[in-house]
Amino acid sequence: MLNEAKFMKMKKRERLIYFNEEAYDILKNYLLHQVDSIRNIFILVDEKTYRHCLPILFHYIDFLEKSNIIEIKSGEKEKNIYTCIQICKHLEKFKATRKSLILNLGGGVITDIGGFVATIFKRGIRFVNIPTTLLGMVDASIGYKTGVNLDSIKNEIGSFSVPEFLIIDTHFLKTLPNSEIFSGMAEMFKHGLIADKSFWKQMNQIQKNIIHKHEWGQLIHKSILIKQKIVDQDPKEKGLRKILNFGHTIGHALESYFMNINKKILHGIAITMGMIYESWISCKINGLSISDYKEIKSTLSALYPIQNKISDFEIQKLFLIMEHDKKNEKNQIQFSLLKEIGKCSYNCQVPYSLIKESFLI
Repeated sequence: MLNEAKFMKMKKRERLIYFNEEAYDILKNYLLHQVDSIRNIFILVDEKTYRHCLPILFHYIDFLEKSNIIEIKSGEKEKNIYTCIQICKHLEKFKATRKSLILNLGGGVITDIGGFVATIFKRGIRFVNIPTTLLGMVDASIGYKTGVNLDSIKNEIGSFSVPEFLIIDTHFLKTLPNSEIFSGMAEMFKHGLIADKSFWKQMNQIQKNIIHKHEWGQLIHKSILIKQKIVDQDPKEKGLRKILNFGHTIGHALESYFMNINKKILHGIAITMGMIYESWISCKINGLSISDYKEIKSTLSALYPIQNKISDFEIQKLFLIMEHDKKNEKNQIQFSLLKEIGKCSYNCQVPYSLIKESFLI
């Protein structure tokens, strides 16, 4: 669990997050002075980051070639407790100690699993997150959450745990297909919608045909700062931090449902659909203007392939999944809803009839 004293210590540091070349210099210096042996360093990767990203890490810190590499399969299906057990067995086999360190080199699945394993192995070892996807950079690796899925229920098992620090290398984005870029962008749009209208407007300037030409550094940095500011005020999600779940009550249900029927849907597309549906609900009961709702829907629909038809059968399945949402209280599904673009409420109770109606818009 997140140690409050350690969290406060982290907040007192000048920074927790470092970017590009400076980040590697800081990581290298840390490894040389804070880890007693190269054999005490473990790097968690999947087959994709092993091939595309590990050589980049070795280029900047060559002695890591002698560290222990743990490779797992890629994909959301690997984000389960059984994968964690296999990683723990590897750590035990190669004599990891409580002074060992795990470098999580990958997307959100890797940073979530690696952070969780670091939390539970020998009751806690150190870890550093090095996200290689846009989604990992702006969302999954930010905020001290770790965890795995329970069957098709997203992030049902997990903990809060603070990494030593976070390395953001935007050059990794060059290794990604467009679909993964758009998946990460969904969370950036969300950060603007819940907390920063000017950032929402900046994101609106992005068009499909210039996605790889855009200068990402500034936008990524700003998106990270928006989330980090919210997390710093409420690290354990007792109040304000719940606004980060905007679009996720329905979005996670969609993602879980499609995963359960072996019909994969990217996280960003599921969350985008969730934001559109939950914006409509916001318009009905939380004061969001019709013009704001139409702006949100038109902007996101233009960039993402939205599934418009959801059957009654699918809606009932989605309700069953939403009933497991961690935000729920007193058997009531709790939503985070927009008041206007840039402002969000949390702990909003929404009747089932209105949720169902949102799917039919």
